[in-house]
Amino acid sequence: MRTLVDGGVDDESTAAGTDRPERYRWVVPVVLGAIVALGVALRFIQRSPLWLDEALSVNIARLPVGDLLDALRHDGHPPLYYLILHYWMKVFGEGDIAVRALSGLIAVASLPLAWVAGRGLAGRSGARWALIVVALSPYWVRYGTETRMYSLIMLLVLAGYLMTQDALLLKPTAPRLIGIGLVSGLLLLTHYWAFYLMAAVILLLAVRWWREPETRGTTLRVGGAMVAGSLLFVPWLGGFLYQAGHTGTPWGEPFRPSAMVQTTLQDMGGGELTEAALYGSIVLVLVLVALFTVRSGGHEMALDLRTSPRVRAELMVVALVLGLGTLAGYATHATYQSRYAAMIVPFVLLAVAVGITRVPGVGRLLVGLVYVSFSLAGILWVNYYQRTQSEIVAGAVAARAQPGDVVVYCPDQLGPGYSREMPDDLVELSYPALSSPERVDWVDYADRNGAADPAAIAAEINERAGDHAVFVVWMSDYRTYGSQCEQLVAELGLVEPLVVQDSTRFFEPAFVHWRPAKPV
Repeated sequence: MRTLVDGGVDDESTAAGTDRPERYRWVVPVVLGAIVALGVALRFIQRSPLWLDEALSVNIARLPVGDLLDALRHDGHPPLYYLILHYWMKVFGEGDIAVRALSGLIAVASLPLAWVAGRGLAGRSGARWALIVVALSPYWVRYGTETRMYSLIMLLVLAGYLMTQDALLLKPTAPRLIGIGLVSGLLLLTHYWAFYLMAAVILLLAVRWWREPETRGTTLRVGGAMVAGSLLFVPWLGGFLYQAGHTGTPWGEPFRPSAMVQTTLQDMGGGELTEAALYGSIVLVLVLVALFTVRSGGHEMALDLRTSPRVRAELMVVALVLGLGTLAGYATHATYQSRYAAMIVPFVLLAVAVGITRVPGVGRLLVGLVYVSFSLAGILWVNYYQRTQSEIVAGAVAARAQPGDVVVYCPDQLGPGYSREMPDDLVELSYPALSSPERVDWVDYADRNGAADPAAIAAEINERAGDHAVFVVWMSDYRTYGSQCEQLVAELGLVEPLVVQDSTRFFEPAFVHWRPAKPV
């Protein structure tokens, strides 16, 4: 990690308006307070029903602990978040607002840590901008309103970062080392990309040990704390090995490094919209400004191609994590999703905040306003672009269904989210196993789907339905399914669409075709 260079230096002297009249000094805290209040509120606002991953999390977390751990072996994640959600739901229930509030509270808890981290990098100005950047981050808002582990990851990353910096730059006290070990273990038990983060940090510690002999004792203690903390993962090792051999990510392909960076930057800005792409470009520019600017003042910025030590280590961690993730993806044929970047997004956003502070004079305010404008555009999109079309689909089915009618979800990945919105008195089945739609069994997923016979499965559905109506909720273009869902609809003779999938407004859209009940 970085040495003590510029640590604690306050760059406030480079800001415009340092000599502002006393009567205007209230403006900054009032504006900052309003931004923080908005950021807090946004972490609890989301109109969309739960989509696949969220509903699947709830359906696993509601199980007794022993069954929960067994169900995760068929899923693909470590258990920490699910155990926390399990006990949270025992107290607050399983409604959409209740289960999402857990992530919202965790996201709010990240805000003071962002302030402290920003202050350590760039003084009071860095603290304020770090708080603004994190409070209004479309990415942080998105995962603060989602029943998944990514908000927890970002909190743990910030906490681990601050304790590691304090141990390296101040003193490796026992409480700090214990905290580093605990956070390291908890991260590994939250998401498997923590392996890449741990490897990246340990590699940088090894470089520090080699280059700075006088600090080797401290470096070894910090590295040892991380390794010791990883022992918390040992009880889950059997589950991990089973998942590694049987689950994986059969729904996607490995990503090239450039595609990984582009997808991450765009999704940090909110997703599939032009403004998000521009947001990603702004983030990239500000990160480069933070990395190469060594001095700024007046109307000038001094760049050094050897890079500034201020955020050098943080961005090296980002590069190493993405590089290790890319190599592992190709080695294991695993795909990438921008939500995995929760391991590195805190470092990127801290670099953005430092980049803003590097802009001198009134330009700092202008750059900050541009960043905030694109952040707000991304947040609006996060709330407009619904995560699932399940509410519309369920309404169309409920308007026509009678008790005992059959609803089939093709593929089974639509089952957890869409079944959550359906009436309770229907027979619900997931294609191809015709099992309960509450969970998805990812074990040997591609092989099982490839062996499915739509004609035979349609015959079984007809037998189960008897004289009842049949509804098929389906979506095209799911990997490992080919055209099986279309074939199933044809085999069942379902020609009348009730709902057409709308990819322009929904992340997880779906068609609904149906066949009315046979006349008595």
